Order: sequence, then structure tokens, then C-alpha cells
Amino acid sequence: MKALLIGAGGMGQGWARNIAESPEAVLHAWVDVRPGAAADAAEKLGLSVAHTDTDVERAIAEYKPDFVVDVTPPEVHHSVTLAALAAGLPVLGEKPMAVTMDQAREMVAASEKAGKLYMVSQSRRYNAQLQAYKQLIQDQVGTVGILNADFYIGAHFGGFRDEMDSPLILDMAIHTFDEARYLCDLDAVSVYAEEFNPAWSWYKGDSSATAIFEMENGARFTYRGSWCSDGCHTSWDADWRAVGPKGSAVWADNTTPTAQSVIKSGGFFSEMESIDAEVGTIDEGIKGSLSEFLSALKTGITPNGECHDNIKSLAMVFAVVESSKAGRRVKLSEIL
Repeated sequence: MKALLIGAGGMGQGWARNIAESPEAVLHAWVDVRPGAAADAAEKLGLSVAHTDTDVERAIAEYKPDFVVDVTPPEVHHSVTLAALAAGLPVLGEKPMAVTMDQAREMVAASEKAGKLYMVSQSRRYNAQLQAYKQLIQDQVGTVGILNADFYIGAHFGGFRDEMDSPLILDMAIHTFDEARYLCDLDAVSVYAEEFNPAWSWYKGDSSATAIFEMENGARFTYRGSWCSDGCHTSWDADWRAVGPKGSAVWADNTTPTAQSVIKSGGFFSEMESIDAEVGTIDEGIKGSLSEFLSALKTGITPNGECHDNIKSLAMVFAVVESSKAGRRVKLSEIL
């Protein structure tokens, strides 16, 4: 299948390699608004690309791709996705879906109108340990009642993140929020959150946050995070604890997830059995995203990150921001 790749920055170049390595896709055309950027990137990577351009709509019309991969800045996702869907092309886009919920809703509606797949690459779902952790929870913990995630990274990015109002929540937290929905197979109902910026922070905006989500079955998902915590870093996928009627399971530091499951109740502590997850081999990261997207196009099976589902993860992000600003509990129905 012929791919039209939009965006030739660092992440775009990663996607170019990903497409080029796929046995089911070819990098047919590459677009970037900067003149010569796509051609230069292709030469740098040693990739043969039939067409390069600076205009999305012209590339769609002239080069006739089978699908579009959108790796533009978040502010551009809306216009690129609408143009591609209007031309009848399925879209695989990078996170976040959009910079506002109004834009996200328009993009979902455009997918419905076109009858074409729009999938957001929540690439962290394609992590063998995460998938093994989900299975471990199902087998050894049962229905999740408590889910906790800690994310502490002292990230000295420089650039635009240092100037954002909510760098942690808007730039990073969607990964963790989406993982939470994936792990417990539940959507968020409401949230109370506080964003703040410690005195030592090198960010202009709030670089830290705590949030308590109520999930569909009354479970609680708690998030604690910071972009300005030097030392003792957690995993980039966060450190996790899940608690249910059969026991508890943890996943931290990108090590093998482990659970302790009740084998005998009674006494002060129940008798427990420790079980390690069985971690398999999968296509990880954006390779997994592309593989599932292409499979969905062939089979019609709804993939992870399909826009109707992914908008629920994006809504969690904006609900946290709204809760922090308003100083109150926010229902997700207000955001969606």
C-alpha cells in the first residue's frame, strides 16, 4: 500500500524508516511545508521516495496514495486529517488527536462522513510488558478497583515545552491516561485534579499534577506526575499498581510485571502466591501502530487508537486541565 507521509521532522523521519521497513507498505510520497525538507530527509536516511512536496492537498490529488500518515505538529493534525478524509483516504495520525476537543469532534465526524478509518498512534499500547501486565491483571487480580500510576521524570527539554501552560498534562499525560483505560478496560467518568509548579521548576507552566479519576465501575485511577523531578526517575511508561478482589499486580522500571494472588483467605494477612507475567514478542512502538493500522484496513477489525475510542483518552487530558483551573470535580460528559 502506498503511504503519503506528512512531516519530515525527527518523529517524521522515524515514521519514514518505519514505513520503509514494513513488508506491507511503501513510502510513496513525503510532504513537509519547508521547501526541500522531505527530499533532504529522504537522502539523509538513504530512502528512495518517488515524490516529495510541500502541499498536502496537491500531493493527495497528484500522487494518489492509499493512506496518509500524519506526523505534523499537534496544531496541524486537524487540517491534515480533514483534508485526507475528505479525499477518501484513511489516516494514521500521531498523538494527540487535536489541540482542542472541538477539533477532535470534527475529526471524528469527518471519519464517519468519509466512512474511512482514522486511527491515532497510541504507540505505548504496543509494549510487550504492558500487554503482559494487562493479561496478568485479568488472570490474577480480577476486576480492577484501584489503579495507580506514578510518573516522575526530570526532563530538561528546552524549547516549546518550557513555555507551555500545562507541559506535563498536555504533552505527556495522554500516554498514561490511555494506558490506564487499556489496562482496566474502563472509561473515566469524572476527575478531580490539581496542577502546580514547584519552586525549583525550570518550566514556565505547571509541570506537575495529581489527579483522581472515577472510572465506570466506581474504580479509582490515581495519577501523580512531574516533569521537573530530577533523580529516582520512574519508567517513561510510569510505574503501576493494580488492585482487585483476587490480589495486586505491579509494573515498574520496565521490568517484568508481577502479581501476588490470594490462594487462601483468613488470618491477619491472606496467603498469597507470587506470579510473574509471561512477556511475549510483538511489534513494538510505532511499528506496532503501523502493523495494526494496515491489518485493520485489510480486515475491517477496529484497531487500538481508532478515533471514536481515542477521543476518550484525549478528553481525560482536557478534563484534568479544566478541573485544575476550576478547582472542582469535572465530569467527562462535560468535556466529551
